[in-house]
Amino acid sequence: MKIHASGEDYLEAVLILQKKQDMVRSIDLARHMGFSKPSISHAVGVLKNGGFLTVDDDGFLHLTVIGREIAEKIYERHLFFMEQFIAAGVDQETAEQDACRIEHAISDTSFRKLKEKVQGTD
Repeated sequence: MKIHASGEDYLEAVLILQKKQDMVRSIDLARHMGFSKPSISHAVGVLKNGGFLTVDDDGFLHLTVIGREIAEKIYERHLFFMEQFIAAGVDQETAEQDACRIEHAISDTSFRKLKEKVQGTD
């Protein structure tokens, strides 16, 4: 199943929250993302049906293997672009917004090549 940018954002948010607090529920996701509980519930259902996350009997969200791979890929891109923009003198808020847009649009090949170039490993 193909995942859209919004789905990637949800997976990335679950990953970030798991890094902060280990166990994540839908309400935590709603607070973090600033969305309503019904919106989060719908998104969780879509991601669950797509095989990207599971919900246990206690209501905790867990990324599946593929869900974690996607979340980590998006988060890596987000951090990379944030770092580059801030180093270039872009303010934090703008850097955050731009990184969030670019992380979804760039191809794997272009990201890898750019990262190698910036890190001097090309």
